[in-house]
Amino acid sequence: MKILFVEDDDRIARPVVEDLRHQKYIVDYVADGLTAWAYAEASEYDCILLDLMLPKLDGITLCKRIRQSGYSGFILMLTAKDTVTDRVLGLDAGADDYLVKPFAIEELSARIRALSRRPQQFQDQVLQRGQLRMNLQTREVDYAQQPLDLTPKEFMLLECLMKRPSTVFTCEMLLDQVCELDRQAGTGTIRTHLTNLRRKFKQLGCQQNPIRTIYGVGYRLSSNGYNL
Repeated sequence: MKILFVEDDDRIARPVVEDLRHQKYIVDYVADGLTAWAYAEASEYDCILLDLMLPKLDGITLCKRIRQSGYSGFILMLTAKDTVTDRVLGLDAGADDYLVKPFAIEELSARIRALSRRPQQFQDQVLQRGQLRMNLQTREVDYAQQPLDLTPKEFMLLECLMKRPSTVFTCEMLLDQVCELDRQAGTGTIRTHLTNLRRKFKQLGCQQNPIRTIYGVGYRLSSNGYNL
């Protein structure tokens, strides 16, 4: 699971980040709302731990913006405020759960596990882009009703592109998505996966490859290639 942790108090953040990483979660930590928004736009997170009181952009506004962008993961609001009004504001803004400070790290971990077991009502289990179809539950991919046999890394890479078809991803952004646990991997690894993916599309008779190169920038899903 990949987590974005947004907290401006370093004394709270450091032990939480250490504990979550010890549990093998992938954690990005930022200390203000605007930076958190930039991270949420650039990367895919399964869960966002979001402080209510943040510099530059408050947690309520950030939560609403993230939900309006189409984010389908879980948001757990963290705050020292414990009034009914504050809890309602957080939940109405799009948060899935609410944890009051100070909290035990064990309880935070339990809340994350509970959220991960909850059905994600916002997330479609099937991504469809023209004739390109991906089932996130069965991990099956087909193009023009022909199955694509993908490696786990190829699946993750294509999933990233399909979830945000209008986004241009740099190699570094894709590397963060696909190879976050492989510290030996480099951008050459991403290019190799993309080459293999394109080859597999070509073997199915795809005349215009769905993966488009934006020269000097990165890669995105073709705006018309997957409709052939």
